[in-house]
Amino acid sequence: MNFEAIKSIYAFEMARTRRTLLQSVVSPVISTSLYFIVFGAAIGSRIQLVEGVSYGAFITPGLIMLTLLGQCISNGSFGIYFPKFTGTIYEVLSAPVAMTEIVLGYVGAAATKGMLIGLIILLTANFFVHITIEHPFMMILFFVLTAVTFSLFGFMIGIWAGNFEQLNLIPMLVVPPLTFLGGSFYSINMLPPFWQAVSHLNPVLYLVSGFRWSFYGIADVNPALSLAMITLFLLICLATLAWIFRTGYRLRN
Repeated sequence: MNFEAIKSIYAFEMARTRRTLLQSVVSPVISTSLYFIVFGAAIGSRIQLVEGVSYGAFITPGLIMLTLLGQCISNGSFGIYFPKFTGTIYEVLSAPVAMTEIVLGYVGAAATKGMLIGLIILLTANFFVHITIEHPFMMILFFVLTAVTFSLFGFMIGIWAGNFEQLNLIPMLVVPPLTFLGGSFYSINMLPPFWQAVSHLNPVLYLVSGFRWSFYGIADVNPALSLAMITLFLLICLATLAWIFRTGYRLRN
């Protein structure tokens, strides 16, 4: 394992974040703070408690997950797409660097950036609501697994995308609706039975539910099932990446 190569790719990607702090860090934190203000003030004043937790505190894990998914996918996809777009991907592919080292560098940086922003939002949330973490180990586990998995997913999107429109297709048009309808702002127990059943088809529900359980001990689905779902998606991403590297799918296009 060439750790110097991994370190170089990782450092380059992290340096890009430092050069674009306003877009990479400040913008998502401000956007999430607005969610707290709007939902906490407008809706929270009318919904006092949700399953024994104040509404503002209840939506906090969902807001963190919403930002984490978006940031990890965006960072993971742009990190590998931009070298393809500029043509510098040939320098990476021709260097004595294994594909696993390329993935560790790009995906590691994307996951790190996503988790840093998620932690900033968690700290920011304490200015608006009182937050408790009943299962800190499980919270960290869900947090890290989600960041790594969706950074891998974003990495695959970056390989697949042939233009900027395709690059933004899934992060902008697919992920936000799934997150909003995945119980980020409500418990699916509030829904009629039919829509509860439909909600169980949404994979994001399991992420949000498991993450919320680690905070307050309440969940829409069994936490073990949530953990199994994110692990399954991680394995699917790894298997897909293995196929991409074996076939060279779109790496040079």
